[in-house]
Amino acid sequence: MSEAHLVFILLALTLAGFVWGRVRYDVVALLALIASVLLGLVPAEDAFSGFGHPAVITVIAVLVLSRSFQHSGLVDAIAAQTLKAGGNPIVQTLVLAGAVALLSAFMNNVGALALMLPVAIRMARENNTPPSLLLMPLAFGSLLGGLMTLIGTPPNIIVSTMRADRTGEAFGMFSFLPVGGVVMLAGVTFLALLGWRLTPKRKGQASPDEVFETADYLGELEVGEDSKAVGWSLRELDEACKEPMPVVAVVRKEKRIPTHRFRGTLQAGDILIVEADPEELKLLESKGGLTVGKADFSEQFSEAKDLEIAEAVVTPGSRLVSRTTGQVRLFDRHGVHLLAVARGGSRLKQRLSKIRFQAGDVLLVQGDESELAEGLAEIGCLPLARRNLSIGKPRRLILSVALFAAAIVVMLLGWLPASVALIAAAVLTVLTGVLPLREAYAGIDWPVIVLLGAMIPVGQSLETSGGSAMVAELLLVFGTDWPVVVTLALLFIITMGLSGIINNAAAAVLMTPIAFSLADGFAVSADPFLMAVAVSASCAFLTPIGHQSNTLVMGPGGYRFGDYAILGTPLTLLVIVVAIPMILLVWPL
Repeated sequence: MSEAHLVFILLALTLAGFVWGRVRYDVVALLALIASVLLGLVPAEDAFSGFGHPAVITVIAVLVLSRSFQHSGLVDAIAAQTLKAGGNPIVQTLVLAGAVALLSAFMNNVGALALMLPVAIRMARENNTPPSLLLMPLAFGSLLGGLMTLIGTPPNIIVSTMRADRTGEAFGMFSFLPVGGVVMLAGVTFLALLGWRLTPKRKGQASPDEVFETADYLGELEVGEDSKAVGWSLRELDEACKEPMPVVAVVRKEKRIPTHRFRGTLQAGDILIVEADPEELKLLESKGGLTVGKADFSEQFSEAKDLEIAEAVVTPGSRLVSRTTGQVRLFDRHGVHLLAVARGGSRLKQRLSKIRFQAGDVLLVQGDESELAEGLAEIGCLPLARRNLSIGKPRRLILSVALFAAAIVVMLLGWLPASVALIAAAVLTVLTGVLPLREAYAGIDWPVIVLLGAMIPVGQSLETSGGSAMVAELLLVFGTDWPVVVTLALLFIITMGLSGIINNAAAAVLMTPIAFSLADGFAVSADPFLMAVAVSASCAFLTPIGHQSNTLVMGPGGYRFGDYAILGTPLTLLVIVVAIPMILLVWPL
């Protein structure tokens, strides 16, 4: 069996692993890298060369700079202005999608969406607009914005650095703007005028109480004189019930003590405020000898000054994904008490200890006001509408913008490669105090970095083994009877379809060598084929799994899998119709 056929088998298994989703994509990529070494497709000494590749370094730098924009208050200042959009859905969509698109051009698009998501939800609730009308256009706007610059999205960086490897010259910072900018303007205009009308109008998402019905589930249990639980700690109560119990506070002599501050043992007369279903109430009654009381403490509890009840969405990279509360030790390690979980716009009725979290789940959580935000950040959850905007310090804001602008100027003048200029700017943001070192490391999406570092050598093996040439020859055989532009369009559509089921960076790594082979076969410039890969790899509008931005809005918007295709299909067709003529106009064959 030839090396090319081995590569095809390995890539097929890798793609199956990405689609299966039971093993995280970075682990799948590492397994593919190890297999490629064992099969002799990648030399052992080059196995980890991808982690030092300029594309990986550039992505790291962009992620750190994105976090510096957030920390300095620059993005919050922009977000604060979008809240003035008013109640017209057309204006709301135009402002939100346009703002996130502009942000995504200069920072990580998932980061831009994460910062604008709370703003969109607040805007919807203040104007009594269903968030489901706004959140999918917001996510798609973040993808469109990334098309405009070199650093807007990983596929642009990957295509540019692979071009440099082949020709000695990378694409410039704004080489993508003529095509990406027109596609972005067309896409955002479509989303504002028509797109939001194609999203589901699920009014149940307008208020957290309508989803979670918190007051209906918070109740009280009394510790009687003869209760088994007298003298027990809350941990011992959990052990007696053989699973964590949803106790959110203890009331003793009219004083409410939050669970995370209760360090003693239960006494007769104590009242436990619980967030429980009937089955859990029965378990507490039987195992702890507790009795259901008649008073309702839910309102008083919710208004406790030292507590905060908030919503948060599970991000695709969260450590909660595919795990339970017990496995993560949500409360013990992070001080986050889980009250309820909503998925697809509806509260899950099963017991909290049995729920395996999914990306896009919306959590109702409780914790100390001063610690809840940090706890949510540690577990990879994004606070939603209760997030407060802060303008930040002017000095940090000016420094953040100045350092980034300086890096761009250095890149445009050709004094340093993009990877060096941007990583220098990232380091300076730490040295000047704009961004704490801990925040810099926290801002790096390590699973994506591992994915890139592992897949780059695997993608290169597709070219060195002759596999990309074989695919190109197959397309050339069918393409001899029609114009080159048809094959270009076919490459565009294939790449777009691939990015709908796997990470867009991985799609770019795999399709770029094929783009080069097609250009060689037709004896034309490779640039239009490379631009086709860059644009199409970042336009995954058809499924919630095609891009992290799509996944991130699924829970807060109450979307179902098929909702994405309803809006995504016409937007995909629009991108194809606009992008291909623009590519040929700006980058002729």
